[in-house]
Amino acid sequence: MMSNDELVCQEFARIIGGQEGFAGGKCVATISRNEIHATILGERFGVTSSFSFESIDSQTGRALCLGRVALLQKEVENFVASIIKQGIIVSSIHNEWLFDNPNLIYINIEAVDNPLVFARKVRRALRFQR
Repeated sequence: MMSNDELVCQEFARIIGGQEGFAGGKCVATISRNEIHATILGERFGVTSSFSFESIDSQTGRALCLGRVALLQKEVENFVASIIKQGIIVSSIHNEWLFDNPNLIYINIEAVDNPLVFARKVRRALRFQR
């Protein structure tokens, strides 16, 4: 039988639109950006974004919620504006790779929130991906 956290994890991944994984009390939902045909040093590279939560507070239902989002440069402005407007912290915007094509931008986000509320906010912000 699944624990409540595992059930929440399944719903978290479903809302975000990602593949769910749950281990050691941490839920991770991963989205593959298969529409982006990226390379690093000329070799194919799989582009993914991941979102997680852990340590749900039994009193408040809130947890530490994190995200690492891979975006094309043209997607960054709208995504960041949407995330900030919804009260999620943008903790970094950076590239991770040299010689990637197209140039990918990674955005780290964080919040203490109900995981399912966080997932809905992320889903709204992801609608700007093309």
